[in-house]
Amino acid sequence: MGQNLQTSERLRPVDLAREHGLSTQAIRNYEASGILPPAGRTPHGYRTYTSLHAAALRAFLALLPGHGHRTATSIMQAVNRGQVDEAFRLIDESHAQLLDDRRTLQAVEGALRDLKVTTATEPRLGPAPAEAYGSGDTFIGPLAGKLGIRPATLRKWERAGLVRPRRDPRTGYRVYDEADVRDARLAHQLRRGGYLLEQIAPLIAQVRAAGGLELLEAALSDWHARLSARGRTMLTGAAELEAYLRRRG
Repeated sequence: MGQNLQTSERLRPVDLAREHGLSTQAIRNYEASGILPPAGRTPHGYRTYTSLHAAALRAFLALLPGHGHRTATSIMQAVNRGQVDEAFRLIDESHAQLLDDRRTLQAVEGALRDLKVTTATEPRLGPAPAEAYGSGDTFIGPLAGKLGIRPATLRKWERAGLVRPRRDPRTGYRVYDEADVRDARLAHQLRRGGYLLEQIAPLIAQVRAAGGLELLEAALSDWHARLSARGRTMLTGAAELEAYLRRRG
């Protein structure tokens, strides 16, 4: 079937659909949305496609894994409008995002290394002086002092969602447990690395979702693998798009 798609100059929607396990309605939808160039029509009004449409479909499906549906759609729409430079700009943006993701991963790995050194060499924070608190709980002053920052900075981080201390119901004081201290240390390392609060917040969220630094560290290799896989799928998408561009002349 693949060879027929390459050579035949009159293809039905079902011919394109079968090669990729799609429905004929999906092919019609792709044409309607501009992912495929407009189809020809028979005297009876039936759609007919060519090897050019088959190449467009292969390009779109190859772009999907690396760029996502929205961007892949925009790339194909731009190409079919003859706005190739716009398509290249969209591709560049995806590559820039992948580079940012790699830099974020490197920042997390660096922060984790620095955090290990810090926690291994620093004495344990003094606990909050109340029996109701856990052994790892502390107040804003001692935590700020250990990090070398002002208490106002911790309050700012709290407003940004980087730390989430609870309040003592009797005094209203902020109480930081071990997880809060961990998040504050990680935020401090990332801030020293030049990251903005809005960039740090999703990283802290990942630590919380993973269940701690140890589990996050174990997930870093998977993070590496996913970024590498995305980079490779971008190469595949670029090759299919280049083939489509050559067919369009």
